[in-house]
Amino acid sequence: MNENEQVERYLDENRQRFEQELYELLRIPSISTDNRRAKDVRRAAKWLRDHLQGLGLQTELIETTGHPVVYAESAPVAGAPTLLVYGHYDVQPAEPLDEWLSPPFEPSVREGNVYARGATDDKGQMLTHINSAEAWLRAAGGLPVQLKFFLEGEEEIGSENAMRVLEQRAEQLGCDAVVVSDSSQLGPDRPAITYALRGIAYYELLLTGPARDLHSGVFGGAVTNPANALAHLLAAMVDADGRIQLPGFYDDVLELSAEERRRFAEIGFDEPAFMERIGVSGLSGEAGYTTLERRWARPTFDVNGLWGGYQGEGSKTVLPARAAAKLSFRLVPDQRPEQISRALRTFVAERALPGIDWELVEHNMAPAVLVPLESAFLSAAARSVEAVFGTPPVFIREGGSIPIVAAFKQGLQADTLLLGWGLDDDNAHSPNEKLSLRDFHRGIRASAYLWQQASLISRSKTSG
Repeated sequence: MNENEQVERYLDENRQRFEQELYELLRIPSISTDNRRAKDVRRAAKWLRDHLQGLGLQTELIETTGHPVVYAESAPVAGAPTLLVYGHYDVQPAEPLDEWLSPPFEPSVREGNVYARGATDDKGQMLTHINSAEAWLRAAGGLPVQLKFFLEGEEEIGSENAMRVLEQRAEQLGCDAVVVSDSSQLGPDRPAITYALRGIAYYELLLTGPARDLHSGVFGGAVTNPANALAHLLAAMVDADGRIQLPGFYDDVLELSAEERRRFAEIGFDEPAFMERIGVSGLSGEAGYTTLERRWARPTFDVNGLWGGYQGEGSKTVLPARAAAKLSFRLVPDQRPEQISRALRTFVAERALPGIDWELVEHNMAPAVLVPLESAFLSAAARSVEAVFGTPPVFIREGGSIPIVAAFKQGLQADTLLLGWGLDDDNAHSPNEKLSLRDFHRGIRASAYLWQQASLISRSKTSG
C-alpha cells in the first residue's frame, strides 16, 4: 500500500472522530467582538494549540493585545515547498437568537448538514487542513511538504493583531504559498478556486454647516444645507453609465482579459435566480459589463450608511447642522487605496458648497489580490479538487475583500490559494449557519491531495 492509499484509509477510518472534534470546537462560543466572551475565545485558541501539539507539531500561542494567534509548524522537507495555512477560530455573534432552529453553540445535524455558529465561517473549513495534516503524519509517518499554521481569533473584527504578528514574524512565517479555506463553491457539486479578490477603500465623510439646526423656512434658500450638499456630492460620484467620477479613478485598473471574460460567460450564471434570491426586480451597474464581471472584477462605489437631520416620527422642519455618509470603493488589481484617497479628497474639495466644512476619515484600506492563473500551486490545487469532487473546479473571482490576503502578498511575497468548501446558502453571519458534512470530508480529502501535489512542484524545479 502506497502513501496515498494509507492516507485515504486513515481518512475513512476517522470520519466520525473528525466530526466529533468539529462539534467540540463549535460548542465554544468564541465571539471575538464580545468582551464577555474573551475567555471563550481563548479557550478555542488553546483547543487548537493543544490539538496541533498532539500531532507532534511545534506549536506556540502568540499573545497579542487582543486575542491570541495559534502558530504551529511541521518539520521542513528537503526539496519540497512550504505552505502556510491561514484560518480563524473566532465567530460572529449569534443574534437574532429567536431565528435559530437549534441553539447556535449546540451543533445539530439535519439532512447531512451541521448547524452551528462558525460551522462554515471558519471552524469547519479550517479543520479540514488540520485533519488532512493529521492523516499524513499518522498514516504515512510525515508530511510531503512543510506546513505552517497561522490561526487567528480576530478575523471578524479586522485582524489588526494578526496583521501586526505577520509584520513582526515575517521570517518565521515565510512560505511558498498560503492556503485559505473561508469561502464557497460556485454551487452544490460545483467546486471553485478563487484567484482574485477585490480590495477596499472605506471612508466616513462628515459635512458641517451652521452651528446648530436651523428653521428650514426662515433660513432655507440662504444657508447651505449639509444634507443637500452631501446628496449633491454623492450623486456626482457616479454618472448615468455607472462610471465613477473621481479624477484618475480608472487609470490603474487592470482590465479583464478576453480569456477571463470567456470563462465567466461559460459559468452559466442564472441572473433571474440571483435576483429572486436577493429579492430585487432588476439589476444595474457599469455599462458594458455583465453582472458577474461587475461583481467580481470591476471597481465600485457604494454608500454604506447615511444620516443627517430629523429621524423621528412625524415632521420637523429643520435645516440640519451636520450630515454624514459612510462610503466604500471596491478596488481591482493595480488600483491603490492611497491613490483613491487622494482622488476622493480632490473631488470633495472641488465640489464643496459655500458654508460647508468637511472631514474625510479613512477606515479599512486594502489592495486587491490577483493570483496568476499560470501559478503552479493553483494548478496543483485544481488537480487535487478534481480528484476528490470528480469535476474540474471553476476559477472565479470574488467581489469581497480579505485584507490579510493582501498582507500575505506584501509581507511574505506569497500568493494565496482560496479553496472554498462551503456553499453560498451556508448562512455565514446569519442565523442557522451550516456546513455540509459531505463537503467537510471532501475538503479534508482534497487538502490531503494538495500536500502531495504541491510537493511535486519543487521536485520538478529541482530536477530541471
